[in-house]
Amino acid sequence: MIGAAAAVAGAAAVTPAVFAATDSGSGDGDGTASGSSGTSPEKFPATRTEAATGTGEATTAFAASYVGLRWSGAQDGAAIRLADGDWQTVTAGCSALEDGGSALVAAQNATAYAVKASGGVSDVASLAIDVTDGPGRTFHVPSEPTRVRGVRYLSRPAWGADESKRYKDGKVNSPEKYYPLQIITVHHTATPNNDPDPAATVRAIYELHAITNDWGDIGYHFLIDESGTVYEGRYSGDDGIPAFNPDGDLVTGFHSVGYNSGALGIALIGTLTENGPTDEAKASLIRLIKVICRFKGLDPQARVTYVNPVNGAKKDTNTIGGHRDYFATECPGQVMYDLLGEIRAAASR
Repeated sequence: MIGAAAAVAGAAAVTPAVFAATDSGSGDGDGTASGSSGTSPEKFPATRTEAATGTGEATTAFAASYVGLRWSGAQDGAAIRLADGDWQTVTAGCSALEDGGSALVAAQNATAYAVKASGGVSDVASLAIDVTDGPGRTFHVPSEPTRVRGVRYLSRPAWGADESKRYKDGKVNSPEKYYPLQIITVHHTATPNNDPDPAATVRAIYELHAITNDWGDIGYHFLIDESGTVYEGRYSGDDGIPAFNPDGDLVTGFHSVGYNSGALGIALIGTLTENGPTDEAKASLIRLIKVICRFKGLDPQARVTYVNPVNGAKKDTNTIGGHRDYFATECPGQVMYDLLGEIRAAASR
């Protein structure tokens, strides 16, 4: 049997007035602030989790939305079986680690699962995650839509980000560090397509990244669902500017091992290995990239030399690239990767 672990309770500077704002209209204006800037209380289900270590069978006290897995060794060295289903080999997907892998598996409200590992894999840990049926938790959500210069996005409170998960032993687990933006990296989340509740999926990814992977936060700066809705990712401060500080520097995320500082990560929610993004998701991706590149003086079609500001490592790459350009992974999926040339061209227009 799996041994139970402790359960976890649920170029130019960018300024707030220009880069991010609240807006009372329904169109895509110039992004300047208008309307009320207050907040309204809104309830989201608190995330419930049950952690376990090792291989074997596990049961949960609730119906799990997802099971998060983490292991050391080969990136495709773990497998999971839900209820009486077949074994699924689990690959690291986008959430790759230097010493192994982690993944988020849709659990379809399972109350039991089993885990096994191939030879050479060790330190297997699993986490049953419920992001839909936990007790209600109140968040103070901006009363008016928030925008990134004409691109609406859901702020962290608006998708139910529990900020306590950024803390460990009473301290911020991954204190914010900021560097000038150099490149943008596109990902997919390797979660199911036709997602009926993408905000819940974002909360599950947050749990996997912040707690299971011990990154202290969600790894991406932005996420985009199939309807084209943009979600604010990694916490960047209390100034109302997603991803950046008031000086225009990018907060460091956790989306591309060795290439995080100065690199902005955007993840499309779903699996884009055999299917491409929806028209709505692709349009939002292009608009978001265009906005960021305009404000930071980047050429979406350029080849550049990325210089890691922490260790000085260099890499010749595209301004707009895919995760696989920097790490041995299938992310952002073959179909999405093949579209990056089109994305660069559209963002440059």
